[in-house]
Amino acid sequence: MRIRYKKWARPELEASSFYRDEPEKLKGKWKEEFENKNQHLHLELGCGKGQFIAKLALENQDINYIAIDLVDAMLGLAKRNIEQAYKEADIEPTNVLITRFDIERILFLFSDKDNIERIYINFCNPWPRGKHRKKRLTHSIQLEKYKQFLKENGKIYFKTDDDELFESSLIYFEQSGFKIIKKTYDLHQEPIFEKNIETEHEKMFSEQGIKIKACIASRI
Repeated sequence: MRIRYKKWARPELEASSFYRDEPEKLKGKWKEEFENKNQHLHLELGCGKGQFIAKLALENQDINYIAIDLVDAMLGLAKRNIEQAYKEADIEPTNVLITRFDIERILFLFSDKDNIERIYINFCNPWPRGKHRKKRLTHSIQLEKYKQFLKENGKIYFKTDDDELFESSLIYFEQSGFKIIKKTYDLHQEPIFEKNIETEHEKMFSEQGIKIKACIASRI
């Protein structure tokens, strides 16, 4: 998604208690960065405006969350959405961290010591042109990277509106040694998640009559 430059985003992020500006320094030490004793660590790749992670983290205070995006403007909006959600609940956001980074270089951020239990990938860029498909967040190249810090039996939760991306991703998962535990070609009619938190894109596509595809893949 393209978004206009927001001059306030960078200053607000740098002043935020839950934004981390040099995430490479936390590789292998992410759990220590949270001011709580939670042992569960989940990760969202490409958090966008942050509505999903804001609600997810708020509803699961016993789990710590890290959300990554590459664009300051997006992260600025995510920061504001997280703050607003926690303010309405009268809770401090101590179980969520956001950071700016290129997901293609994700092995600079995480190692097996971080023991990530779950990865969320929601409505990522489908990169439809052949020469760009290796950029997909669900491509085998990326999945092999995730395997280096996703714990054994850790899960990837994936949602998309794009038929071709979904079919290709199912192949990518199997090629990379993941087991598809659940899948659906119409998430709203055939729920496969414990609770589905609807993203901004999901709502938009659903209103257009586009069915939401989803799966849960386990590292085996």
